[in-house]
Amino acid sequence: MEIGGSHLVWILAVFLASAATVRLLLVWLQKRAILDRPNERSSHSVPTPRGGGLAVMAVVLGGWAFLALREGAPARLGVLILASLVLIGVSWLDDRRPGGMSPLWRLIVQIGAVLLGLAALPPGPVFQGLLPGWLDVVATAFLWLWFLNLFNFMDGIDGITGVETIAIASGMALMVNLAALHPDLAALSLVLAASALGFLVWNWHPARIFLGDVGSVPLGFLLGWLLLTLASLGQWAAALILPAFYLADATITLFRRALKREKIWQAHRSHFYQRAVQQGWSHAQVSARIGFTNAALIAMAATSLERPLAALLAAAALIVGLLFLLSQPRHPS
Repeated sequence: MEIGGSHLVWILAVFLASAATVRLLLVWLQKRAILDRPNERSSHSVPTPRGGGLAVMAVVLGGWAFLALREGAPARLGVLILASLVLIGVSWLDDRRPGGMSPLWRLIVQIGAVLLGLAALPPGPVFQGLLPGWLDVVATAFLWLWFLNLFNFMDGIDGITGVETIAIASGMALMVNLAALHPDLAALSLVLAASALGFLVWNWHPARIFLGDVGSVPLGFLLGWLLLTLASLGQWAAALILPAFYLADATITLFRRALKREKIWQAHRSHFYQRAVQQGWSHAQVSARIGFTNAALIAMAATSLERPLAALLAAAALIVGLLFLLSQPRHPS
């Protein structure tokens, strides 16, 4: 799918629809006093409406449903839309319930969504034949489940999830074109990117609205499907490179907390990006640096078409550098 004038108009329409829908939802959330109130684990200091994911996902799923009805669309998109709706419903209840839902019940629903979503993946093995067929399916489900949760874990400061969604989805669209994959995969990706950009209008620091689990969980689910699809179609290196920052920060933080015998399912402020804010970086500075790094990761993903191992090593070095930077106190000079 080459990006021509008609496609740019369509992308602009999705962006405007997202920005307008989020704005309308913001007013409704304020009237209903559905607010994220600061606590000792928060990275914000004033009560802020939470639940912007309702608007973002309405636009995303509307766009995906439109594409699903087109002739020649990727098979079983309806399965993904149905699973996303279930995740949205449960996550909204979790956002509204004081203290949240039981982690076990959330996990059960997420496992069900992932198992349902497996039917929408292409037939090729995600791990490129390195694992037996049954183990490939099990490992894919586990990886998908981990990705949608880490995407939720990483949504902790203004702008970060919008920036990450735009980067992964835009990178996916580029890879689809470079590798000559199913053109609707690019269209699906661009719906996500444009919708996230519309949300970012209201979520850039200082944020006027938060995404909430109702947005971060289904976004992680759909982005996970795109990345696993990319891997199953042979572009495994790009599928690892595009989300490399989120993968690295969330996974390293998880292991560090597990070693300290902390409850890893509870909210905290120990991610690299959160510690950067605690050490004097603004939300905008952290999100911007993640965005610049993601732009470089997209270039490395493109390079992986010819040199996958070299691109992976370069991406790893870049992520190590960013994590080191975020670990340093910010000096006024």
